[in-house]
Amino acid sequence: MLEVKEISLNFDKAVLKDINFTIREGQTIGILGKSGAGKSSLLKIIGGHLDAHSGLVFFEGTAVKGPSILLVPGHPEIELVNQDFKLDDFHSVEENIKEQVLYLSNEIRSKWVDEILDVLELKDLRKQKAYTLSGGEKQRLAIGRAIAKEPKLLLLDEPFSHLDGRMRSKLIRYFSELKRLRNMSIILVSHDGAELLGLSDKIYHLKNGHFSRSGSPEKMYYQFKSLEEARLFGPINSVSLGGKRHYFRPNEYTVDFDEKFDINYLLQISFVQSIFTGNVYENYFTTDKMEKVVLHSLNPMQDIHAIKIVKKFV
Repeated sequence: MLEVKEISLNFDKAVLKDINFTIREGQTIGILGKSGAGKSSLLKIIGGHLDAHSGLVFFEGTAVKGPSILLVPGHPEIELVNQDFKLDDFHSVEENIKEQVLYLSNEIRSKWVDEILDVLELKDLRKQKAYTLSGGEKQRLAIGRAIAKEPKLLLLDEPFSHLDGRMRSKLIRYFSELKRLRNMSIILVSHDGAELLGLSDKIYHLKNGHFSRSGSPEKMYYQFKSLEEARLFGPINSVSLGGKRHYFRPNEYTVDFDEKFDINYLLQISFVQSIFTGNVYENYFTTDKMEKVVLHSLNPMQDIHAIKIVKKFV
């Protein structure tokens, strides 16, 4: 469906270097990288809003043209939602979405607009002018405008940055449903790997202008190549044990031991405190070397004095 071939971009220095990847119809790709890594620029190139210095983007076998060729940049089957939002500020919330689907009959258009407003929890704001909205409301409206056009490829640039956890989860479920029902492909980028885990089929780590590695969400979360990369996806423990340095996630442990386990994976810990987060307790400990350890559990772990590290996806 989409093929990105040898894309490079330079400003004062190289931003992107020979980027290559493909995405199938109905697939979701996550791109992870720190601020300034070139994620937004890559999406703009894919969507036809920025010219690469070299390389090509093919959508359904045809090269995507950039703004140096097209008077009005963009591709009719690709929608980009970025941090600029690009709303019609003096139109209402409802008008912002409705004007994207004027080709539909009145009945179908009304139902489709109502569905989008409902999912994005904008129904109560439907008559409000876009310029009066908060940052989170504007972000939801920008997503709604893009979804309304039912693009074959949806590009999302930090799509959850202004949203709370509940709305983020709701949108992830809705995007998954769009993939299933409409076979929509999605590319989303973020500096927070945790935002990519629930929706992506495959994740690429963009670092120093190129993809340093890629893999399934489970592989990227558990089989990281560096401590820096691990921290992009969430909490990671780092302890010295058995003469080696061990890294493990807060759920990679057990308190059930048997006579056959490797003593080098038995970690003595001292309880500090438990914090209830809603889904789990975050339990904080220290080791005899005063290294900090956080463990997730369904109940407080104040009576735990040792754990066995159990790595997943080894």
